[in-house]
Amino acid sequence: MRSVDEHRIEAPDHVACMVVTVSDTRTKENDESGKLMIQLLEADGYRVVKYEIVRDEYDGIRQLLQEAASSPEVEAILLTGGTGIAPRDTTYEAVSSMLNKQLPGFGEIFRYLSYTEDIGAAAILSRAIAGTIGDLAVFSMPGSKGAVKLAMEKIIIPELKHVMREIYKK
Repeated sequence: MRSVDEHRIEAPDHVACMVVTVSDTRTKENDESGKLMIQLLEADGYRVVKYEIVRDEYDGIRQLLQEAASSPEVEAILLTGGTGIAPRDTTYEAVSSMLNKQLPGFGEIFRYLSYTEDIGAAAILSRAIAGTIGDLAVFSMPGSKGAVKLAMEKIIIPELKHVMREIYKK
């Protein structure tokens, strides 16, 4: 058996997740990407313990991350939106400034999959990022439904429990 398979066997059965949509225009009624994220997580046995929509403001995103990192009920936070290069997009800067450890492979694989399966060279515009803040796993992806579906189905859902196993390994 490969060590990665052993790690997956040793991974926790459940992960408590917080879903966050970063947007200046979306509401819980019209947030298709956040709803899709919740649906995909719950369909695979993950628990969604919080769901919020926050404005794309650097300080507000950082405050939300600090609160999630200190919350005993949240183990992973998944953000969608604000990862582009427009002047208003601040999610990447806020998330990257808080990470203790980065998982550069998340962004690299996400962009590769986006390039080969979906949007071609426009994948260079994505600033998807992941890592940890203490014991909190953090994943930040673009705001489109296609980006959420790709990141969730191909990367996050298959590996989140494994990520948590590594975080909790002492």
